[in-house]
Amino acid sequence: MGRQRRPRAGAEDAGPTPGVYPIDTGTCELVADSLHPQGWVVKVNGVESSHVNLSDPQRLDFEYMRWIAMLVRERWPVDARLRALHLGGGACSLARHVAAVYPQSRQVVVEIDGKLAELVRTWFDLPRAPRLRIRVGEAREVTESLTEATRDLVIRDVFAGEVTPEPLTTLEFTRHVRRVLAPGGMYVVNCGDHRDLTTARREAATLGAVFTHTVAVADPAMLKGRRYGNIVLAGSDAPLGRSPGLARDLLGGAVPAHVWQDEQVRHFAGTSRPLLDPPASTPTPPG
Repeated sequence: MGRQRRPRAGAEDAGPTPGVYPIDTGTCELVADSLHPQGWVVKVNGVESSHVNLSDPQRLDFEYMRWIAMLVRERWPVDARLRALHLGGGACSLARHVAAVYPQSRQVVVEIDGKLAELVRTWFDLPRAPRLRIRVGEAREVTESLTEATRDLVIRDVFAGEVTPEPLTTLEFTRHVRRVLAPGGMYVVNCGDHRDLTTARREAATLGAVFTHTVAVADPAMLKGRRYGNIVLAGSDAPLGRSPGLARDLLGGAVPAHVWQDEQVRHFAGTSRPLLDPPASTPTPPG
C-alpha cells in the first residue's frame, strides 16, 4: 500500500480514517482493508495487531482468533451469560465477536495503552458497558486484583513485539487466573513461538501444572516446528476440545488446524519445566 497520510486533528471523531496515530506506547497505524470495504487493519508499532470488519463483528480474519472462537463456541451455547476477561485489547476483535455470538455476555478488556483504547472505542463502535468495558491497566496487576471465581473465560493475547511479557506466562500468574475462573471456566492463551517451540512447550507445561485438562490448536506446520507462528493453548478443570465438530471445523478453515487433547499436550510439553517468576531479591543486611 502507498504511504498513509497523517490524520488531521480531530479526524478520529468522524470514525475510521486511515493514518498514523500517536499512542501511549508508540504509534498505531489504521489501514483500510483492500479486500473488503468495511475492513480495517490495526498495526501497533509496525506490527499487525488486529483486523476489524465493521459490517460483521462475527468475522475474524486472523486464524488464531478463529481457533479461539471455535474453542469458546464448543464450550458454551449461544444463550450463555458469559463473563469474559480479555488480557490484551488491540482493536477488541475477539470481544466484538463474543458480544455478537453471546449477546448476554459481560466482558472486560484490559489494555495497557489508554490512547489506543480511546481510539478503538471511537473508531469501531464497540458495545457499551456493561456489555463491554475497556479497563486501562497492566494485565497481571488487573488479574491479581479480581475477585475469586468471577470469570467464565479468560483470554490472554498480549504481545510486546513478537513475545508475550514474561510475567504473563508464569506458573504464579496462571494460578491467579485459575483463582479468578469459576468452576468449569476456561483459560485460553495465544502463544507465539519460533521453530524450536521451546516457549510453547514451557507454556504447555505451565498450563498442565495448574489445570486438569488442556488442549492445543495450531496448523500442522506449526506443530511440527517448521515456522514461526501461533499455537493456541487452553486449560480448564473440565474436559474441553473433545467435540468431533470442533475437529471438523478446524480442518475447514483457510489454514486447516489440528486439535491436541490433554495427553498429546502433555507429551508435547515433555520434560519442559513450568515458567516461574524470578526469585524475590533478598535485601542486603546493613553493616
